Amino acid sequence: MATDKFELRALSPLHQAAVDYPERDALVWHQDGVKHQLSYSTLSQKVVAIGEQLTAQGLLSGDRLACVDANSIELILLYWACIDTGVIFCPLSPRFPIKQLSKLIKQHRLNYIWSGAHYSQLFSSHQAKPQTPELLFSDNGLSTAKLTVDFNSSSRAKAVEVSIESPANLILTSGSSGHPKAAAHSLSNHIVSATGSADLIPLEAGDAWLLSLPLFHIGGLAIVNRCALAGAAVVMQDKAISLAAQLKQTPITHLSLVSTQLAHLLESQSATKESSPLQGVKSLLLGGGAISLDLIDRLNTLNINSFTSYGMTEMSSQITTGTANADGSCGQTIAGRELKIVDEQLYVRGDTLFLGYLEWSDNQAKFNLPLEDGWFPTKDRGYWDKQGKLHILGRCDNMFVCGGENVQPEEIEAALKLHPQIDDAIVFPQADSEFGHLPAAVIKLSLLCTEGLEQLTASHEFELFLCDKIARFKRPRIYYPWPEIESVSLKVSRKRVIETVLKS
Repeated sequence: MATDKFELRALSPLHQAAVDYPERDALVWHQDGVKHQLSYSTLSQKVVAIGEQLTAQGLLSGDRLACVDANSIELILLYWACIDTGVIFCPLSPRFPIKQLSKLIKQHRLNYIWSGAHYSQLFSSHQAKPQTPELLFSDNGLSTAKLTVDFNSSSRAKAVEVSIESPANLILTSGSSGHPKAAAHSLSNHIVSATGSADLIPLEAGDAWLLSLPLFHIGGLAIVNRCALAGAAVVMQDKAISLAAQLKQTPITHLSLVSTQLAHLLESQSATKESSPLQGVKSLLLGGGAISLDLIDRLNTLNINSFTSYGMTEMSSQITTGTANADGSCGQTIAGRELKIVDEQLYVRGDTLFLGYLEWSDNQAKFNLPLEDGWFPTKDRGYWDKQGKLHILGRCDNMFVCGGENVQPEEIEAALKLHPQIDDAIVFPQADSEFGHLPAAVIKLSLLCTEGLEQLTASHEFELFLCDKIARFKRPRIYYPWPEIESVSLKVSRKRVIETVLKS
């Protein structure tokens, strides 16, 4: 008899780890210089107790719990408690202003909210008369209630099996539109994602992965799931000290970084002239865009197992992964994923493909999965090289025409980032009466750079550097300094950077 996918049930990876590795560290953190840890058996009991509290406060399977906090033990506990109860875990960036948070909560009809101690005041101006749970928002018959949770409690109740194909979480992703969509994943998506990742980046009981990516980002949530499946420890990042200091303070075997994090880490090492803080790391996974040649070269001198990847929220993190090298490739397709390229456009599918974007129709939640002949269009451009490794050319919607020629900004950005004094670059079209558009570049100089942008452009430094790398019509005609803007996500918002530069 066929089994409906929402009836597939199993113990969550957390509770299974409590069976298989009860005394292994599940969570490790430092507070006021003192090391703390929770074993898998203890964490399991705490999660069961929090699940009981959610149920007691009226949360039902399918309810949506907004969680506003920086990475914390509490967020991880809530994630696993949501898995147990069928409540959909919806982490939101605490960097969003209150108006944007309120809009997102109402737009996606997140009917319960929990906020960390540092962010509770964000919602004080929206509070109505006290209730249990406390009512925060009420609009057109829809309401959002605030939860209180005792994170010190434990339960001896037995963990129950859960539906691994039901919606487990919502992760906001804006893609290139700038308008956040709520992407839903199942626990099965995360399990397949973690299993495929471990085929290339081994992770085992006793290892420790630093939670250096936020839990409102698919990369952060992936770390939590990978560790539970392997019986490894999640190490919380200590914001009171530098990343370099923490790597020396806490034994860490696995590390996920975006290029800007890696650049700051290596620059801090160069400034202090100390030994590399990455020496004890078994595997370093790099994501979030192209990695500059300078960073790759510096990693190679450290002899670290480093990997680059191509991934996206809609595919539950990694799609391809390979050894980091100077050819700019993103490796090969991981098990559980499929990727095809048609006219340089990338399409994906597989067991890690998300359930769809949350949408509402007649007060009914549905998950819209926009497919083309069974494949999800990524809107990225790329190609396979002769070794079967993926190379990303850029976003389809970033391309523009200059003098009748197609120009892909990411190609120019990659060439610029080969320059040892450039940390980051964003290229965009500026209107021109003769050519239609000409490329312009926003440049973030390395912290170690001793010259200013005006000096470098006046000496034609970048023009000369690009001569043998890209065609003349692709070389930027004007260079802008990187603006001082605060980012609320891991990936730099191209749109915001360009808008800020043009307004200044």
